[in-house]
Formats: sequence, structure tokens, C-alpha cells
Amino acid sequence: MLDRDHAQIFEDARPNLLGLAYRILGSLADAEDAVQDTFLKWAKTDRGAIESTASWLTTVCTRRCLDLLRSAHRARVNYVGSWLPEPIHTPIENEAENRLDLASSLTTAFLLLLERLTPKERAAYLLHDIFDISYTEIAKTLDIQETACRKLVSRAKANIDQAQVRHTTPLAQQDQLLAAFQTAITSGATAQLACLLSNDIRLSADGGGKVPTILDVLQGKAEVIAFLSEGLHEYWADHQWVIVDINGARGIVLKNDGATTAIVSFAYDEAGKATNIYIVRNPDKLANLGTVAIH
Repeated sequence: MLDRDHAQIFEDARPNLLGLAYRILGSLADAEDAVQDTFLKWAKTDRGAIESTASWLTTVCTRRCLDLLRSAHRARVNYVGSWLPEPIHTPIENEAENRLDLASSLTTAFLLLLERLTPKERAAYLLHDIFDISYTEIAKTLDIQETACRKLVSRAKANIDQAQVRHTTPLAQQDQLLAAFQTAITSGATAQLACLLSNDIRLSADGGGKVPTILDVLQGKAEVIAFLSEGLHEYWADHQWVIVDINGARGIVLKNDGATTAIVSFAYDEAGKATNIYIVRNPDKLANLGTVAIH
């Protein structure tokens, strides 16, 4: 039996565990499964033999995530069209600087970059650079030597630093882009949006093979703007547009007759211009959008 005190210990740890699991897996549903599996193991374990509760929970959760990641990878190989992480609602207003830095590790661009790392590189980097866990503890979690652990983090950090995806774009600039994006689709006026996009802007859409959407990534300002002002105008002009904080940045939820039909998020370069537009249409990924306690 799990007494109230030990149940509360786990609940206090849940936001950190869920944040770790979501970043590793890119899916809130899978992350919640991993955390629940960790809870079940916690409930059955002789907790008197555990030296550090935080380390034990992190280790169990990380290892479960790596198991789930293997099966998730196989599914993503056969995915129809672009695969994008499941969007989550992450309020960012009035966040302290350290919380904004943490939010930058939840952006769609950052999560997609993690997909390019090996599973152990991903886990080691997140544990060390995002959750501030020592190399010694990470090595134990991943069952590797500490020197190997340091190499994993170093390789991952080099890739992430080179991609320059972990920076915070001022909210005013983000809001300006969202307004221009909506204007381009609803009215066809694209001049303002064109000034806010990088020349090599990319647009990806995730329908999961379940709803109509583009299968290939669009690249280049002319191609993307034409798709937005001509293609999406036909479908989205009369939708309800709701501005929401998605994955640590401003995003858009589109609704039709009360039902969410798409979620749009963006990535930016250090100058504040949009480099990527991400459109999630897969109904499985739209079903669970809500504010979650995640660190």
C-alpha cells in the first residue's frame, strides 16, 4: 500500500518527471504513460531502501522513456507526412528569466532538434543542461561510464548550440508575427508577413494521415506565402482564431464550430524573424491540449 506521505512525495515530483518525459518523447500522452509507469513502480518498491528519492524517480522515469522511445521511433519511420511534437499549453506571461529559459527547451524547434540526437544523447543532455543533474548521477541512470556520459552531453550540446534554437524571442515580436500571419490568411494581404519571415522559411504540417494536409515541407518565402494566402485562405478565413501560449511561445488555435481543427506554432532566428511554421492537424494531437503542470 502507498501511504499518503509517499503518494504526496510522488505528486510533488510529477511536474519534473512529466517535463523530462515530454521532452524525451515529444508526446504528452506517452509522457503521461511513462510517469504513470514510474508511479506504479514507486508504489511497489521498498522505499526504505532508496537513498535518494529524486534520483530514483528520475532514473526509473528516464529508463522507461528510453524504452518507449524505441517503439515510438519505429512508428515515426512509417509516419505519413511530417511528424511534429504534440503541442501543449504553457503559459509564459510574467515568467522569471530562469523560467523563460526553461520554456525555450519546450519549443517545437528544440523538440525537433532533440529528435536528431541518439536516445542516450537526448536523455543525457536534458538531465544535465535542463534539469541540472550531475554527470555521476546521469551515468548511473544510463548505466554507462561517467566519461562516456560527458561525451554524450558534449556531442548533444554541440549540435544544439550550432542550430541556435534555444533563445527567447520578445513576446511583442511574436505577437506582431501572429497578427500578420492571420491577416495574410484572412484577407490575403501579405506585405507585413513577408517582412517578418526569413528568406528560407519552412512550413511543415502534421496530419498523421488522418486529415487532409500537405505531406511535403514547403520552403522559401514565395512558396510559403502563396500557400498561406491562397491555399489556407479557403479553409481558415472564417475560423475562430485564439492566441495561446504553445510550447513556451505564442501560438494559434484554430476552431470551427467549437472544434479545434489546427494548432500553429513558430520558430525564430536570433534576429526575431520566423524560420519555421508548424501546423498540427492530427486529431490525436489536438485532443489533449490543455494547461499541464510541467517543469
